[in-house]
Amino acid sequence: MRPPCEIVVWYVIPSIRSELAKELLKLGIKQKRISELLDITQPAVSQYVSDKRGHGIKFDDKTQNMIKMLAKDLTEQELGPDRIIQRICEICKNVKAEEIICQLHKEKDKIPTGCNACLGSNRDADMDYCI
Repeated sequence: MRPPCEIVVWYVIPSIRSELAKELLKLGIKQKRISELLDITQPAVSQYVSDKRGHGIKFDDKTQNMIKMLAKDLTEQELGPDRIIQRICEICKNVKAEEIICQLHKEKDKIPTGCNACLGSNRDADMDYCI
């Protein structure tokens, strides 16, 4: 049995990167620069924009707008690595609230009935962590 964080690493973060790379490309940023901004290789960017990596998750409008705003901010201002990480974690938290992680967890793994490991939108208000 895989924990929900493994679902995030294998599916959610690559999908966020894919959408972010595509948005940056739409804004006229070259793949080499996108790789520098996201601290990934240029071949990885190429795979993200061509849907060879990080595809398959359909984000809701709120998540898509968060990704678009991050892309816009990356092109208009100098965001440090700590701020980029914070913004990606905010996007990930929103994905968690949509219960996409829980849905993926059920699709990709054999989980017991009544599992609440993903916590979904019913999470304890005191538990504030990335996934």
